[in-house]
Amino acid sequence: MLEKVCVFCGSSIGSNSLYAKAAETLGSDIAQRGLELIYGGGNIGLMGVIADHVLEKGGKVTGVMPQHLVDYEIAHQYINELKIVETMMERKKLLMELSDGFIALPGGFGTLDEMSEVITWNQLKLMNKPMGFLNVEGFYDHLSAYIKRAVDDALIRQEHSEKIIFEEDPGKIIDRLKTFEGFAMDKWINDIKSEKR
Repeated sequence: MLEKVCVFCGSSIGSNSLYAKAAETLGSDIAQRGLELIYGGGNIGLMGVIADHVLEKGGKVTGVMPQHLVDYEIAHQYINELKIVETMMERKKLLMELSDGFIALPGGFGTLDEMSEVITWNQLKLMNKPMGFLNVEGFYDHLSAYIKRAVDDALIRQEHSEKIIFEEDPGKIIDRLKTFEGFAMDKWINDIKSEKR
């Protein structure tokens, strides 16, 4: 059941105003559906935008942030709960444990790192949770192309690539997360063993 949605996104606002607009729309949708936002705990960039809009609509927000970033005074002071951890690795682990599904808005290296780990954990059956990229203004087109190339080159399985959602509409991505079915780990492992023979 999808009750807590983790959103990964930039700690910068970005140069395209449509990124913030998408964060606002997604934040409002999360709150209006009665879902809880789980995120990195910041008050800056797209992180701050989505948290503010969930709060403005009466939604619940939980942030997770390592102490060294709290010390920089970028933690959001008005969210419902801020969980403080020691390291970035602990942060990712707790974000994944707390959440029922994951959405990436436009972001930088941190966003890509976090979503890559979510995909990998799903692929390895360490968890079974939906994930999607909100492809605002084609921001993730190149990532989608990379995945398609890796499928063509037999480095990613077609059925695994199909589990990764790319959606342009902030209003539709949560609906698409609800249709998620997990990765077929056993078939993947058996096929790899067959290739070695």
